[in-house]
Amino acid sequence: MAQVFPFRGMHFDQRRIDSLTNVVAPPYDRVPDDVQSALYARHPHNIVRITKGRAEPGDDERNNIYTRAARTLNAWLEDGTLVRDREPSLYVYHQEYTFGGERLTRKGFMALAQLEPEGVHAHERTLKGPKEDRLKLMRATEANLEHVFMLYQDPERRADRVIDAAVSGAPPTMVAEDADRNVHRVWQITDPGVIRRVQDALADKELYIADGHHRFETSGNYLRECRGKSWTPAAPESFDKRLMTLFNVAEPGMSIRPINRLVHGVAGFDAESFLAKAAELFAVARFPTFEAMEEATRAGMDRHTFGFAARGVQATLGFRDERVMDRLIAGSWSADYRRLDVSILHAAILEPLLGIDAQALEEERNITYSVTLEKGRKGIESGTEQIFFLLNPTGADEVVRVADHSEKMPQKSTDFYPKLLTGLVAMKMEIRK
Repeated sequence: MAQVFPFRGMHFDQRRIDSLTNVVAPPYDRVPDDVQSALYARHPHNIVRITKGRAEPGDDERNNIYTRAARTLNAWLEDGTLVRDREPSLYVYHQEYTFGGERLTRKGFMALAQLEPEGVHAHERTLKGPKEDRLKLMRATEANLEHVFMLYQDPERRADRVIDAAVSGAPPTMVAEDADRNVHRVWQITDPGVIRRVQDALADKELYIADGHHRFETSGNYLRECRGKSWTPAAPESFDKRLMTLFNVAEPGMSIRPINRLVHGVAGFDAESFLAKAAELFAVARFPTFEAMEEATRAGMDRHTFGFAARGVQATLGFRDERVMDRLIAGSWSADYRRLDVSILHAAILEPLLGIDAQALEEERNITYSVTLEKGRKGIESGTEQIFFLLNPTGADEVVRVADHSEKMPQKSTDFYPKLLTGLVAMKMEIRK
């Protein structure tokens, strides 16, 4: 079950920073080269210099992106750019953002969680490369610089009510904007009574990783390394716990973007032949415009409906009978897994109709991904892509149900929005060696 703990957060000293917006960054895996360059130029103390630093000519074992990250972190702590709070705290985190034309607020809180509790569920497969990269950074910095995005289920909102009352009417201690102009606000809670009530409310809950699977697994690997060296925690902030931001699925404001598929490199592809084959399992409806296809896809959100666009063709594919998935996906997979839209897309469309199998998906030979419609439209119009498949979003309840079966969703199933900002609150480990 969930064991959460207050901690002495590490963060920028706002008396020394003109604006937190200038020093925060997206998670490392959302920082391509152009974004990295922009963040470097924005401020000499942007957190990206630690979380995803630049490689330099002549890098070696003694001087590389990881050793420079550690030196930078230590230098910022020594000169007061970064400070650590004196009191163990929980940090309330609100994300105000626009999604689907609505202005929403997602409410959660930051805490440490025991790394080896029962009842932490993952829903995503992880890759070796990102885990090796994050482990090297963790070894060098001995810090949790980015959060694991966690979900829990509390329909009675016990923790939320306690937290809301604790920060009601109080100004936030931190405010920053991300690149999409979403507003991120943080409040610090130090009251031991409030913290204890939040801990009690979470004590019987299970946790579900929404985002940050690589970070979570890396922390477990580092824990085992430290124990193998007979190191021990020297404070609550250490290698046996993980920095997380926790959100209640029952709270409003939980948004997940669909990750759409773009297909290329399929030999002999013909849109009309494809649609004729698809009509065996799907109700095919054609539309005169991309916008009309999008609207119809969204209207079929609860009926396994996919948008389809190719050169000169826009259509929707509505799955006729989800029981077909019991035949298409063999083995012990749960009904919840078989009835995911992404599972249907992969098993009923990509592999049998286009020849894109699991290995091709893993190697991304024929597939690219996008959360925006514009990339799909441009890909089709330019001829660089043969097909754009528009998906509806996976629901948070679906994430939980599949994770409860200890199953991993197909690759690129969820995109929780907005992402957690890096650079608001971090955790520096204390280790007895």
